[in-house]
Amino acid sequence: MKYILSILISLTLLTANAQRSSGDVGIGLQFGEPSGLSLNFYRNAGPTVDILAAWDLDKFFYVNAHALYYKHIGGSEYLHFIYGPGAFVGIIDNKELKDAIDLGISATGGLSMVYRQLEIYLRVTPRLALLDKTNVDLGGGLGVRLYF
Repeated sequence: MKYILSILISLTLLTANAQRSSGDVGIGLQFGEPSGLSLNFYRNAGPTVDILAAWDLDKFFYVNAHALYYKHIGGSEYLHFIYGPGAFVGIIDNKELKDAIDLGISATGGLSMVYRQLEIYLRVTPRLALLDKTNVDLGGGLGVRLYF
């Protein structure tokens, strides 16, 4: 992980004058429950589209998407409260029965620090599964994204 952060920080320093702007795409990783590839399609006004794809090739494939809102904390241009509604779908390999589909609604909330084109965030994501069986679960994690 320290190598990934070093690469992202180096790329950010190379684009020292660049700022995140509407239409940029953030690509990175989220570590937590679940861990995976994080994408954010940034917009200056209104919600951004936030997607997390996670997988363990022997056990599951999972996609979570949110309409993500950024609100400045105090007078800071770098710190944000993030929140938004979303949905998820997952395919779970259940060895005892058969493959199961997990589908439901979710929400996310947390903190984000954006410096130039680098974003580091920490979030909590409660989920309500509606298909196969009704279930409440809590996820989230620590993530880093670089915007292009």
